[in-house]
Formats: sequence, structure tokens, C-alpha cells
Amino acid sequence: MADSGVKQPLLPAAGDRDSANAEQRKPRPGGARKSQRWRTALSSDAAPKEQHRGARPRFWLVGLLLLAYLIAGTTAFYLAMDHMSGDRSSSRALDALYFCVVTMTTVGYGDIVPSSDGAKLLACAFAFAGVGLVGAVLSKAADYIVEKQEALVFRAIHVRRAGDPKALRDMEANKVRYKLYNSAALLAVVLASGMAFLVAVEGMRPIDAFYCVCATVTTLGYGDRSFATAGGRAFAAAWITVSTVVVALFFLYAAELGAEQRQKALARWVLTRRTTSSDLEAADMDGDHQVSAAEFALYKLKELGKISEDEIAEILEEFEELDADRSGALTIHDLAILESG
Repeated sequence: MADSGVKQPLLPAAGDRDSANAEQRKPRPGGARKSQRWRTALSSDAAPKEQHRGARPRFWLVGLLLLAYLIAGTTAFYLAMDHMSGDRSSSRALDALYFCVVTMTTVGYGDIVPSSDGAKLLACAFAFAGVGLVGAVLSKAADYIVEKQEALVFRAIHVRRAGDPKALRDMEANKVRYKLYNSAALLAVVLASGMAFLVAVEGMRPIDAFYCVCATVTTLGYGDRSFATAGGRAFAAAWITVSTVVVALFFLYAAELGAEQRQKALARWVLTRRTTSSDLEAADMDGDHQVSAAEFALYKLKELGKISEDEIAEILEEFEELDADRSGALTIHDLAILESG
């Protein structure tokens, strides 16, 4: 990066930087420099946190979209109920709500089905809308709930170690595992509550109730066992919505944990294997026959798949653009030159 023939390492040593730029810097008290550094760090961290909060689903928006879908679907199927065939309960409105939820979650028991062409087209429209819109929103909302429960469980477990950096690092390292545990607990509660209701209200045998809830949460919906009473269909409208999302999250986190374990195994291999001369040659980015700490770190990150050659090249290009005095190090003086130019 320097104009002379001598190659500069990516990050010169602290003493070299101070001597190379002594004339360009004004001495500052140590406290002032530390304060400036903290102000910069805090302001740079604020934006990602705001973006992260903004990316999370708002409950009022999730509830509004779900409510709009259910009202529209229940109203449409209520009006079209004369064009539906199958086992109906004593309440036309509950049957319409029940069919709307069964359609939205793709359970499709088959106990109530459209019989006319118009009713079939209506069911197709709400099936696509339910899968494409409401399903995605409910998944994000459920993910947010699991994260909140994960934080509560962590605080309960580590209440005596509040503020312990090691405990916080352990929480971050096992984030996916905590999510899987919480989704498994939620799944157990959902299955147990569904079975209890089917046995107590629908009069099913325990094995039939278990068979029904498994067919429901996996969205198989064989149809030989389903909610038949008005009370059962009112319960099913809420239970099916929650259960199908919870089981999807459970398998999602199980797959994510497996991928994370494979990534950790790769990281252990990369970080513990013996470094050879070939590694040093590959890590020597500036060709000066020596590998700085920054070059070695970049090489290891590239091996781990955390960063690519193109991304490194873009970062170095940005560095060269900011290095206005071509000293091989960035200072406030460089920024002042760029701003004045």
C-alpha cells in the first residue's frame, strides 16, 4: 500500500504506527482518547441494534394480519357453507372458522370439503393465502416467542451468575440448543393438551387421540379422526394454528443444530491442525515473506468459510481509499484529508 518498494503488513505494529504518524497527530490526554473511542464504539453499535429490533415482528401487526385472514375466511366460508359437504357441528360459524384454520395450516382433515366449483375456487384462494402469508408471519412470531422463553430459561438457570461473562458466552454459543429445548418443551405441551382435550371432550381413546394429534401437527390430516363437536372445533381453531407452527420450529431448530455442530467440528479441525509452510505461503497476502497477525487471522477466517477472497479484496480496497497519505495505517489525519478534498 505504500508507494515505496517495501511491502507493508496489513496492520503495522502499534509502535510503528505511532512513529510514522507522530507529526500528523496532536497529543491528547489518555482519558480523552479513551472517551472518544467509547463514543465511536457506542454510536456504531446502535444502528445494528435498531435494525435488529425493527426486523423482529411486531405483535400488533402479526395479530392484525391473522385476524384479517380469519375474519375474511370465516365470513367467506360461512356464506359458502351451503356449498360444503361433510360432517358439520351444531354451529355454522364454528364450522366456517374451523374449515378456515384447517385450510390455512394445510391440515385438511377432509371432514368438511367444498362441493361446488365456486367453493372449491374459494378454498384454493385461501389455501395459497394461508401458506404464503399467514404461515410465514406466524413462524416469525413463534420464533420471537421462543427467543423470549429462551432468555427466561437462561436467567432462571444462571440467576446466581448474573453478569458473569462466561455464562453470557455460554448462552451465545448454545443459542440454537436452547431454542431446540424450548421448542421441544412447547411441542410436548401442545401434544399433551391436544390429547387431553380429545379424550375428555371428543371421547377418543388415548391411542386414537395421540394418533389424531400427530396427524394434525404434521399436517397429514388423514381425516379418519378429527374434531367433530362444536366445542372441539372452537378449540381446534386455536390449537391447530399453534401446534403446526411449533412442530415446524422444532424440526427447523433440530436441523439448524446439526448444521451448527458440523460447523463447530470444522472450526476445531481448522484451529487445531498443524500449520505448515504451505499455510504460511497462502497466508502471506502482501508477499513480504512474513505473516502478520492480521494476515494469519484472515487466512484462518477464510478456511472457516467466514470470509471470502472477494470480501477481503473489497475490504483492502476500502482501506486503500481511506489511507489518504499512503502511510499504511489509518489515522484521523487521513479522514481529514479526505473530507477536505
